[in-house]
Amino acid sequence: MKGILGKKLGMTQVFTPEGNVIPVTVIEASSNVVLQKKDLENDGYEAIQLGYSDKKEARANKPEVGHAKKAGTTPKRYVREIRGVDLAGYEVGQEVKVDIFAEGEFVDVTGISKGKGFQGVIKRWGQSRGPMAHGSRYHRRPGSMGSIAANRVFKGKNLPGHMGHETVTIQNLEVVKVDAERNVLLVKGSIPGPKNSFVKVKQTIKK
Repeated sequence: MKGILGKKLGMTQVFTPEGNVIPVTVIEASSNVVLQKKDLENDGYEAIQLGYSDKKEARANKPEVGHAKKAGTTPKRYVREIRGVDLAGYEVGQEVKVDIFAEGEFVDVTGISKGKGFQGVIKRWGQSRGPMAHGSRYHRRPGSMGSIAANRVFKGKNLPGHMGHETVTIQNLEVVKVDAERNVLLVKGSIPGPKNSFVKVKQTIKK
């Protein structure tokens, strides 16, 4: 297993030698630093902790500053763990670059989906509406709240609320191009989140 942290720059398209168009998402993944190695003895599992995107020391708290100094780097804005890695291949303070991936590999990309604000049950959960005739007093409401004997709404009831802004993983995306000079990955298709949002790119688990 291998992975890297990055930022979604947006979407574009590239052409194959045959002239076919491939829609791609551009992920910038520079300055990834190994902040910590976690092992079975101390932590109960094996993983590396990566940090991406420098943060001003004035905006970091003392634990963040001290943790980064152990790795000989500055505090990071985006910190995530990659499990299932070969710990022997990494050292604290080591920089991880996009060339760990190659063209043709498949990856899983995790990010925070776009927020859509407060939405009703039809848009949020895909429920059906009631009749739209004037006599109907039921149009776009959430429906029955459940048994009246229970005197409460059961957990899991689909109701209006905050839609989007959730952790989403898109699996089996092909790496179309790796630009080591610019620290950029081109991944086929779309990935979660708005432009300039942070994402985690990992080797796929299903291929």
